[in-house]
Order: sequence, then structure tokens, then C-alpha cells
Amino acid sequence: MRVKGLEPPRLAAPDPKSGASANFATPATPTKHNGFLGCGKPKTKLFGSWHCFGMDQLEEILGRTRFLARTKALDVGAATQLAIDRAAEVHHGPLDEALLSEQANLELTGLGVLQPLLDDPEIEEIWINRPNEIHYFGANGHKLLVTEVSATQIRNLCFRMLSFSRRRVDRMTPYVDAALKDGSRLHIVIPEVTSEHWAINIRKFNKPNVTLAQLQELGSVTHQQVELLSDAMITGKSVLVSGATQAGKTTLMTAMLAASNSQDRIISCEDTFELSLNQSDWVAMQTRPAGTEGAPEISLRELVRQALRMRPDRLVIGEVRGAEALDMLIALNSGIPGLCTLHADSAKAAIRKVMTLPLLAGENISDAFLRPTVLGAFDLVVFCSRDELGQRKVSEILEVTSELL
Repeated sequence: MRVKGLEPPRLAAPDPKSGASANFATPATPTKHNGFLGCGKPKTKLFGSWHCFGMDQLEEILGRTRFLARTKALDVGAATQLAIDRAAEVHHGPLDEALLSEQANLELTGLGVLQPLLDDPEIEEIWINRPNEIHYFGANGHKLLVTEVSATQIRNLCFRMLSFSRRRVDRMTPYVDAALKDGSRLHIVIPEVTSEHWAINIRKFNKPNVTLAQLQELGSVTHQQVELLSDAMITGKSVLVSGATQAGKTTLMTAMLAASNSQDRIISCEDTFELSLNQSDWVAMQTRPAGTEGAPEISLRELVRQALRMRPDRLVIGEVRGAEALDMLIALNSGIPGLCTLHADSAKAAIRKVMTLPLLAGENISDAFLRPTVLGAFDLVVFCSRDELGQRKVSEILEVTSELL
């Protein structure tokens, strides 16, 4: 894509010591980028060279490539090259065959206009609110790309992204959580839930796993916090990790699990797969919405119940937000160490929320039951925050005591 009046933003390289992205972005004023696959406008991949070719020309090559692949049993590369050769024979003027081949391959085997953003390790989140606009958040903060992507292309992108997880979105189920092939989390909402356009949000989780020591080098945790959290994982303590969206909860939880005993059997329960661990004895489970063909919903509550039958040495629950909090508390009071995340604006607020969420499971849950249950479930509560410069850090670690309740 071409930046109107500017060079494309150059994002910070990954941290040379950890091999991972610093993952801490500095806010910046959104910039507009012009052109991508647009007729008569400059376009190419996000951070590359600039060239022009028409949308009609690309569509012709895509159509011919699909025809050749279907009728001649050719692979995508060979079919694309034949289609471009044919276009070169009839095209008047210079034709950038290499660029045309790259764009065609992005459309046929990748995710088209989104693929360069997904491939960039410094971009954390991508979202689309309406046609011709793509937002993303990276090392330079929030940016806006103004590009030619139609409502039809957006819908096709959604179906292609959902094909990996085999989940669906339609009028009966107008929103869906799913995972991309690289582990990124995908969320789609369509009309009539949205007012007019399909809304897409992609949160990327393709960064290399980090350790607590690497987070300390990045300034996210102090030496004392590293020692405290490492000891909690080795000695089998239960920890509640809290914070706002994009505060680094999943990253911290992954680093903490890397500090646990290598022999531990870890069972994780999530709405969509986000964790990426190196432990050999790890089973990951995710929820499933009810299917239109009659397939029943598999809730987080059910996953927690199933996990208890799988001999876990540590139970990991991502994004506790509902009645599953009751099953979590009961499980952790059975002697199984836990590591869970929850949205809250402070460590104390996280404890208050844990004492409130189980009430969603039924009217017979009382305060007299919850206080000793919460006290027996968690040893520590951690609060993660992100400052105005985008720096993520552990702001607070509290021991769970009766005084805190």
C-alpha cells in the first residue's frame, strides 16, 4: 500500500535478547494509506514497493487461475503463471508480472489485503468496521489504512478465515469467536447485530513464547516479582491474573507457565485457543457454540468439569467472565493449583468480581459460602496494566487473605 505523502511506517524490530517482540506500542496519530488492488490507484503489499495495475486485471487473472486449476489440475503457482502469461500477451504497456503474481497468490492462498498485516510481527491487532478502511495497532500505535476492499471481499475474507476453525457465522448465529491457523483470535459480528457492515477483529498471538526473565528485561516485571511468581508456580500456588483488555494477561500467564515444573500436566480451558506453551504434557480445550444442525453448546463450565477428570497438575482457565467462576472455585478448592485470568481494574476489584460471578450460577449461592471458598481457591492475585505510552507491566501483586475479602 502506498502512504499518501509519507513513507510506510517502519515498526520496531523484535527484542534481540529475547527473540520476541517488545509488544509495547507508543500511541500515534492514525495515518491514512491510499490504494491496494484498486483500479488506477497505487497499490501493493503493505510495506513494499509501489506499482499500479487495475482491479479488473487482477480479477481476470484470478478467474483464469481458478479455471486452469480446476480444469487442468494445475497447482496454484503454475495456474497463476499461465494466467499472467496470457495477460502479458494481450496487455498494452509494461506489466509487473512478479508483483501481479504475488498479489494473486495472496488472494488465492492467503488472506488478500489482510495478509501483509498478519505477516508483520510488530502488529498486534487488526480490525475492520466498514469497507475501504482497515485499522491496526502496532509499535507506532493506532493506524488507519484507507484501501479498496469491498463489502463482498470482506465477507469472503470472513468465510476463508473461518474455514480453519470450521465455525460459521450467519443470520442464525450473527457473531462468532474463532482462531486463525497461526493462533490469532478472530471475532466477527454481522448485521443485524451490527447496524450495516460486517465487523472483524483479529488479535494476533503469533509472537514467540517469552519467559519471566525476558519480561523483566523488557521492564514488565521487577526482579522481586519474578521471584515471587516463579516460586508460586514451582510450589503449586493458585494465581489469579487480572487486568484490562490488552494489558498483557495472556503473555504473563504464558511466561508463568513456562516457569512451572516441566513434569506438570497442564489442562487449559479457553473460549478460543490463545495459549501457546512448550510443555510436553499439555492438553488445550476450547468452547464450542451450539450448531444449527443441533450440535449442543460446549461451555467453559463443561470444560472445567471435564478437566477435573483428566488428572491435571495445574488447571488453567482463560477469561473467567460468567457462571464458570463457581466451577473454577470448587475445582481449586479440591487441591488442584490453578492459573486464571479475569478482566478487572485493580487486584482488589478482581477479588470482588470473583465473589460476584458465582452468583450467576444460581440463587442459592451465599456470601457465607463464597468467602471461605475464594480464600481457599487463590493464593495470589496479580494486576496487569498498560500506561499511556503502551508499556505493559505488573502493577500489583496481592496475597489473598481474609482481610482482603
